[in-house]
Amino acid sequence: MKKTWVTFGIAAALGASAAMAEEVRVYNWSDYIDEDLLAKFEEETGIDLVYDVFDSNEVLETKMLAGGSGYDVVVPTADFLQRQITAGAFQKLDKSKLPNIANMWDVIEARTAQYDPGNEYSINYMWGTTGLGINVGKVKEILGDDAPIDSMELVLNPENMEKLAECGVHFLDAPTEIIPMALKYLGENPDSADPDVIAKVEPVLLAVRPYIQKFHSSEYINALANGDICVAVGWSGDVLQARDRAAEADNGVEIAYNAFTEGSLMWFDQMAIPTDAPNPDAAHTFLNFIMDAENMAAASNYVYYANGNKASQEFLVEDVIGDPAIYPGEETVKNLYTKSPYESKVQRVLTRMWTKIKSGT
Repeated sequence: MKKTWVTFGIAAALGASAAMAEEVRVYNWSDYIDEDLLAKFEEETGIDLVYDVFDSNEVLETKMLAGGSGYDVVVPTADFLQRQITAGAFQKLDKSKLPNIANMWDVIEARTAQYDPGNEYSINYMWGTTGLGINVGKVKEILGDDAPIDSMELVLNPENMEKLAECGVHFLDAPTEIIPMALKYLGENPDSADPDVIAKVEPVLLAVRPYIQKFHSSEYINALANGDICVAVGWSGDVLQARDRAAEADNGVEIAYNAFTEGSLMWFDQMAIPTDAPNPDAAHTFLNFIMDAENMAAASNYVYYANGNKASQEFLVEDVIGDPAIYPGEETVKNLYTKSPYESKVQRVLTRMWTKIKSGT
């Protein structure tokens, strides 16, 4: 079930006395934490937790760059984080207040340092890949047993998409992920910031646009699970949530997640503290709580995403740690790519192109 603007902190409803209580305000992605952890945080710390959700980096970035967001902890994806650090949106972490930072995984920290040198401003919450969510039965019924269910051909070849339109296809509403994907499909560098190279994507995406039912970054979870759509270009953990919801419902829908054989984007969602956070001390308390090995494992076991906490791995259920769609093998990881943030001029090019693609004109 999608949670929107969920607020924890019972004291917040108790009138004037609530104003005296210490609170921490967290802004995270929707469907992205075990709510039992939020109650546990309040019980263990005595700090009231206000927990709100968003479903696109663009929404979060608008708040961060405007300033005065009112949040103590936010969770941008790494390339957005990098640009926001440059803009002065975040404060450096006081690692003396984060003893659990010793639990973090050096392999992931080496990758996130590309965006946050020295990991001075952020900790990794979750990481994963962007690929294909497939209703296996429906796709093979329409395209045959040799359907390219692990290839960009499935969703960027208009002949395939025209047929799949009858059972429904969703794409992430995420230009900074879909446009690099299309560049990779074309054999170009997915990390290119050259507007002339990026322009090559437009005809590719416009050719399949008539067959895309919706651009959205969270609705595809339930749509896949319920059998309302048959394909989604989405995030690994979201698709696996859909897979498990379908299995729990016993509705005959078999969902699979595949990274692209051409290479998938590896992304990182980072927890950071805004420069103007109302309660930075409580923010550090929240980050340290999240970095506890058992707490981080509980989060991953709930959302079916990999995390950047090495110590948590002994507490992960086998369905998570043993699933190569969540924790990919070494060969798959070698084929994954990361991307850098776009400068503002290039970002405007992407935004204009994305508006055109979504409108289909």
